[in-house]
Amino acid sequence: MNAKNAASNAALEHMAKASGTDLAGFQAQLDTTKLFATPKEALAFSTSKQLPDTMRKVAEFSFQHGLLGEGAKDTSAVGMAFANGVTSGDKGNLKLRFDPSYVQMAADAKL
Repeated sequence: MNAKNAASNAALEHMAKASGTDLAGFQAQLDTTKLFATPKEALAFSTSKQLPDTMRKVAEFSFQHGLLGEGAKDTSAVGMAFANGVTSGDKGNLKLRFDPSYVQMAADAKL
């Protein structure tokens, strides 16, 4: 193993431990995580109609598993804001904001 691979492996081991798992468990998490290769790719996702739909599914899962808190009466307990003024859930309790402005600046090479 060369020095670069050893350093990379050590970094992954550290992140795995910090995440409460081992290297195999952390690698399994990475394998199911979408990482955007370019700002334009991230911008396309963050401004897509797919994001609010995906996050509604996350809210449904979270509610079914008690992750929205004891007082949550339904999936709309936590409000979410997306690009182009789209919102979901309780507008008076916006806790998740998907603001693409910084990704747009990166895509425009203005960061």
